[in-house]
Amino acid sequence: MTQEHLVLFTPSGKRGRFETGTPILTAARQLGVDLDSVCGGRGICSKCQITPGYGEFSKHGVTVAEGALSEWNSVEQRYKDKRGLIDGRRLGCQATVQGDIVIDVPPESQVHKQVVRKRAEVLDITLNPSTRIYYVEVEEPDMHNPSGDLERLVAALESQWQLRNVQADFSILPQMQPILRKGGWTVTCAVHHADAGSDPQIIHLWPGLYEGTIYGMAVDLGSTTIAAHLCDLRTGEVVASSGLMNPQIRFGEDLMSRVSYAMMNPGGDQEMTRAVRDGMDALFTQISAEAEIDKSLIMDAVFVCNPVMHHLFLGIDPFELGQAPFALATSNALRLFAHQLDINIHPSARAYILPCIAGHVGADAAAVALSEAPNRSEDLVLVVDVGTNAEILLGNRDKVLACSSPTGPAFEGAQISSGQRAAPGAIEKVEIDPVTKDPRFRVIGCELWSDEEGFWEAIKSSGITGICGSGIIEAIAEMRMAGILDPSGLIGSAEQTGTERCVLDGRTHSYVMYDGSAEGGPKITVTNPDIRAIQMAKAALYSGARLLMDKFGVDKVDRVVLAGAFGAHISPKHALVLGMIPDVPFDRVTSAGNAAGSGARIALIDTAQRAEIEQIVRQIEKIETAIEPRFQEHFVNASAIPNSDDPFTTLKSAVPLPDVNFNTGGGDSASSGRRRRRR
Repeated sequence: MTQEHLVLFTPSGKRGRFETGTPILTAARQLGVDLDSVCGGRGICSKCQITPGYGEFSKHGVTVAEGALSEWNSVEQRYKDKRGLIDGRRLGCQATVQGDIVIDVPPESQVHKQVVRKRAEVLDITLNPSTRIYYVEVEEPDMHNPSGDLERLVAALESQWQLRNVQADFSILPQMQPILRKGGWTVTCAVHHADAGSDPQIIHLWPGLYEGTIYGMAVDLGSTTIAAHLCDLRTGEVVASSGLMNPQIRFGEDLMSRVSYAMMNPGGDQEMTRAVRDGMDALFTQISAEAEIDKSLIMDAVFVCNPVMHHLFLGIDPFELGQAPFALATSNALRLFAHQLDINIHPSARAYILPCIAGHVGADAAAVALSEAPNRSEDLVLVVDVGTNAEILLGNRDKVLACSSPTGPAFEGAQISSGQRAAPGAIEKVEIDPVTKDPRFRVIGCELWSDEEGFWEAIKSSGITGICGSGIIEAIAEMRMAGILDPSGLIGSAEQTGTERCVLDGRTHSYVMYDGSAEGGPKITVTNPDIRAIQMAKAALYSGARLLMDKFGVDKVDRVVLAGAFGAHISPKHALVLGMIPDVPFDRVTSAGNAAGSGARIALIDTAQRAEIEQIVRQIEKIETAIEPRFQEHFVNASAIPNSDDPFTTLKSAVPLPDVNFNTGGGDSASSGRRRRRR
């Protein structure tokens, strides 16, 4: 009678009893243990490396004796001589069970390597890409048993990898026979796994064992910028990241301007579609070059975007999104070929576009929901993806609400007199002395403050070029805290503020942040129109959040998450001083970075999450700000700094704000504007 032995795997803890002579790789597969193997157990890929443990394991009630595994063999020795193998490790396909044994599977040998997501309260994700590679040995043709090469390749995938009903893209047929013969009837296949219930598709072949990798691209297609992350589909790691300005900027900085362009210019929508697709293809080429990879190795791509960008990228006229009821052509997730979007990567590469939530709440908001998971939160969390169009989510385990708010491009440095995009030389952080009213600042590309030794030498190459979005936010908040700015947003005169930096500028005043004109450099000022643009943007942002709180039936939230490339750089203190977000303690405001991009990456490297977000989107309650009367009420109140309808108890105790008012009747103040509107 054949003897059976206990095999226990760590760190999974899975165990089972197996007959003498069973390969460790076979035991792992039968127990569902994550142990990688590309070659199917032939001892040539080394992916199934394991570390056996010997001695007493009291925790598991196992004692492992020497000889519990078969002896080191020639296949393992050949691999160690050729490629190197860490001492103590064995190949799971070669080592067989001879006694009770404890096997550790190192992280690099696990099939579903964990990729830790940014936020601790969200579950880790596993590596489960849509496209994977498999090495197989194919039977040679036989005159006595005639069958096609494709049929024998499919049979090999089923027998060696348990892949059933495998199909092949048509593009495979012309190249398959020479590849099989070149590889001596061994071949590595790239197989695309669609949704559950769909047949796997062979999309690429390599002769013999292919030991390289394949890639996917996670893309956040924004109104202003396009950000992309190139990911290794075998490890989940980000290989390279880059971005570029959305080429559609020339048709209008905000979304409604682009909708208007399409309405007013016959063929304008197709013109914008061509522009964004050309930009997207150029970005893919750029990232491939930076990563030094062949562009054709990119075999999957995931896209997230707001509804207008969604339609224009797909070649759909956004006309209906410009008028009530703001109907989407489709809100469902889309599964396409990349070439249908004019993206020149692998000819059979797939593209997945996340579902939209509503007419003004797009796939980017769905990606934020996937990344930040407010539906799993025990406390009430407000997630704000700050950009030209702000997507806002409010929720917890009970329910999640979502809306979009048109903040405009001011937060990204547009519509600001000295504003610019975030680039080396742009002022990004500001502090103003409340006594002297003098500023100090930091610029992108330098960690020193302007009043620290070595600053001017350090920025010699870039100089000081302007002020970016986070810089203008901090500048205005600091001006308010220093008494240079009154609650209505009006800058005082030199006499009123006590600083010569406040200079007459038409009917109002401006604050001089930096004057390099004597050396031929720029003069960077904060003007009243700059403040007005930020007031309107922050009022829109705050009003969307307050509207969701009204619908949720609450007056406060437990915490706030600022997302988006811009949101990642906003100081919580300055955001609260301006009244951009509802009042919460400083330590309850956190940054999530580019959460939409993170959501795209999650959907790229774990296809199970695609079904997850498609289900979540159906459960999110959508709120349309355009038809909610209270949105306008909140907007008017929120144009003050901080806001006229919030107690800001926490803020006032932490950051006392001066109660100044420079409006003597002649200035163009926000408060006088509110009085006119209320009449």
